[in-house]
Amino acid sequence: MSDRTLAGQYFDAAIGLLQRVRDEEADAVTAAGTLLADTVADGGRLFAFGAGHSSLAAQDLVYRAGGLALVNLLAVPGAVGVDVVPATLGSALERVDGLATAVLDTSPLRAGDALVIVSLSGRNALPVEMALHARALGVRVIGVTSVAYATATTSRHTSGTFLKDHCDLVLDSKIAVGDAELTLDTVPAPFAPASTVVTSALLQAVVATAAGVLADRGVEPPLLRSGNVDGGHEWNGRIFDRYADRIFYRR
Repeated sequence: MSDRTLAGQYFDAAIGLLQRVRDEEADAVTAAGTLLADTVADGGRLFAFGAGHSSLAAQDLVYRAGGLALVNLLAVPGAVGVDVVPATLGSALERVDGLATAVLDTSPLRAGDALVIVSLSGRNALPVEMALHARALGVRVIGVTSVAYATATTSRHTSGTFLKDHCDLVLDSKIAVGDAELTLDTVPAPFAPASTVVTSALLQAVVATAAGVLADRGVEPPLLRSGNVDGGHEWNGRIFDRYADRIFYRR
């Protein structure tokens, strides 16, 4: 079997997953985009969080050309990305009780804001506790997860629940447990994860929906332009000035 064939199989798998979320999550995407639009129109702020590789989709929403300027990254030191050494520390921090509460209580989040929590498995203490505590604070929570994990694994939170159980809205990425799309008889482990591709597409679909909902209401969506096109920096500067009290990544 050639590498090219494997590449084609991976693209086919990713395309199939994208088609599934397009068709099966359409109502959830509309609802999530409307929730973000409502938050923007009502003066709320937007935040996104993900731990480990789940943070990639969350980070893709922040300070993004063509994206909403109001999305701020909610960072948990050591848990966002794989820049911490050893990288396995990030995985360990996801299982620490109390960490999410401490982060939220020292963050800018307040009632009326919206928080997107990305967790593929949704089983670890950090995303579950974050959703629980955020909602207790009056924050609306959108969870992006693979619902399949809730039936194939056990929760690592003391409540025995999953992220999906504590959200205002849930987007199901449809990713199979284990996050690997390909197998070979000559390779002992499955390989080729697709969660980042699918989750990023889901969230960009939500942002597109939010922009459309705001425009339909006669509200200009606070979108950023690329700094690599003429006039982009000037455009973004005006957006930053207009929404300075709702953008935290510039402080």
